[in-house]
Amino acid sequence: MDTREVLVVNPTSSNQVDPDYLMSEERLEKWYSNNPSKTIIATGFIATTPQNIPTTLKRDGSDFSAAIMGALLKARQVTIWTDVDGVYSADPRKVSEAVILKTLSYQEAWEMSYFGANVLHPRTIVPVMQYDIPIVIKNIFNLSAPGTMICRSSGNEYEDGQKLESLVKGFATIDNVALVNVEGTGMAGVPGTASAIFSAVKDVGANVIMISQASSEHSVCFAVPEKEVKAVADVLESRFGQALSAGRLSQIAVIPNCSILAAVGQRMASTPGVSATLFTALAKANINIRAIAQGCTEYNITVVVKREDCVRALRAVHSKFYLSRTIIAVGIVGPGLIGGTLLDQLKDQTAVLKEKFNIDLRVMGITGTRTMLLSESGIDLSRWRELLSVKGEMADMNKFVHHVRGNHFIPNTVMVDCTADSDVASHYFGWLHRGIHVVTPNKKANSGPLDQYLKLRALQRQSYTHYFYEATVGAGLPIISTLRGLLETGDKILRIEGIFSGTLSYIFNNFTGSRAFSQVVKEAKEAGYTEPDPRDDLSGTDVARKVIILARESGLQLELSDIPVQSLVPEPLRSSASPEEFMQQLPQFDQQMAAQRHEAEDTGEVLRYVGVVDVVNGRGTVELQRYSKEHPFAQLSGSDNIIAFTTERYAKQPLIVRGPGAGAEVTAGGVFCDILRLASYLGAPS
Repeated sequence: MDTREVLVVNPTSSNQVDPDYLMSEERLEKWYSNNPSKTIIATGFIATTPQNIPTTLKRDGSDFSAAIMGALLKARQVTIWTDVDGVYSADPRKVSEAVILKTLSYQEAWEMSYFGANVLHPRTIVPVMQYDIPIVIKNIFNLSAPGTMICRSSGNEYEDGQKLESLVKGFATIDNVALVNVEGTGMAGVPGTASAIFSAVKDVGANVIMISQASSEHSVCFAVPEKEVKAVADVLESRFGQALSAGRLSQIAVIPNCSILAAVGQRMASTPGVSATLFTALAKANINIRAIAQGCTEYNITVVVKREDCVRALRAVHSKFYLSRTIIAVGIVGPGLIGGTLLDQLKDQTAVLKEKFNIDLRVMGITGTRTMLLSESGIDLSRWRELLSVKGEMADMNKFVHHVRGNHFIPNTVMVDCTADSDVASHYFGWLHRGIHVVTPNKKANSGPLDQYLKLRALQRQSYTHYFYEATVGAGLPIISTLRGLLETGDKILRIEGIFSGTLSYIFNNFTGSRAFSQVVKEAKEAGYTEPDPRDDLSGTDVARKVIILARESGLQLELSDIPVQSLVPEPLRSSASPEEFMQQLPQFDQQMAAQRHEAEDTGEVLRYVGVVDVVNGRGTVELQRYSKEHPFAQLSGSDNIIAFTTERYAKQPLIVRGPGAGAEVTAGGVFCDILRLASYLGAPS
């Protein structure tokens, strides 16, 4: 069939035609009576005007031809053969987890095609809609793919016993747009203002993609292609020059470099919470929304975001609605003992997390003080040590952070600081401010200057960015989370008392009988329990930092200098030249510690080095104390920590947390636990 003999269309503009169905039906009957056939192969894209002048069906005219012919023949189905397996839930080039949609309603296909999705031109759908003829999108290169059927929505919630696809069927984006905002108090209640604005836009031939107006009528905001925005701004300033001069309009502002993200779905209508879920997903990905538009049919929610945030926004909302993997870009700062152990734990658990919990942790960078390793797709954790030494480059914290966060295909970023460095801790505020989550066992930020700590916590509470530091106090023990749970459920903390140092726990658990204090310290050092310089442990500074962290979590505004600390380093040895010299001279002072031990033993007590947060009196202390042999603190073994929470609920019998509080494995495990908690906050299934 030469469709110029059958299809009659009326050109309405330079890029659109309207089919004349009555005349086309008459011509089809006449053609068919002359050419009775079981199979007809017809030309696409061409037709004639009522004056028999050959013309085309303009853009996407071949698909349009098929739809018109389907409508004229009252076909059972129209199949469009293309080069994709069907309509995706999002652009698969931007969202690797995008899925093929089994069905779309006519309205959903209409909305998605408007936003540039590889579906159909909106007008292709019109001819078949009136006869409820389904359109099937199939791949000519993959005949086994079921494709996507576009048809009238059945409204059934369940299909084959399974819940239908997500409330939001698909997401689409338009890049390279600019927002134009016209505002002024003189617009409110003045008829014809919007008409004058869009009349001026029409005069320069610009295409308005989206409109948003507040009910106050104080401003009208609309999006146009970026290439057209200068002409639009110029004509508006010219047309409304007098209103601007008189102050009736305050400004005509252009916001360039924007993208539009649309969520499309017929089942969004009358389903509470869809908008909330969408906006929460964007907020958790730290994406700011510039403008919003939603039609009363609720088939489409449109938001405008910065162009640079577009792909991250698309991934974040798609992940939220389609339960695709919660993908987090991870940057590891400090691949030493704890950081290295964490990387090994991640290596062993990554596959399980993907398969069972839908969590995809991608380590995009590892940095030490001198060398860093960066990857575009994720570091092979089975070879990270080798890769760091062979392919590492000079460490640069700014470049490192920019790289880890710079992958727009991953909506969420976490920096994991496994150092004890105050310089690294000084970056936390900037990271959180930029939407980068922070997980750390580093005590320096939370035990540093009070004003900086309060500033950090205030930022954390105001944003959707998370800051987790469980491992700062008890390695893998749930101390911070237990304290928070008590406070959040309305309990009042009276006192926190504990043995917070695994090293000092080991020393005093073994400082018994006739053993010398220096002998036990030497044994602890050789077993790897102490720092390279044991004075770092014996000084009590580390315990003081843990006390100040818990004091601040409990609401006390104390500085580290407010905590009196009883140092176990003899005064003459505090300035010894080296750790070796210190260890050689320590036996000279064994008698002092032995005397304290004998004094305790004479009354049936033991020595324990404890940190105390006295919330009632607003103070904290770090000191050597005596406890009866029946006390829980006297029952410890090895390098265990023990923390007792005395609260209004737990006044008679304190709540006790006990377990290993030191060691690379348990500390790294505590950090890993915080990373997984972050994943659950970002949408991973619990």
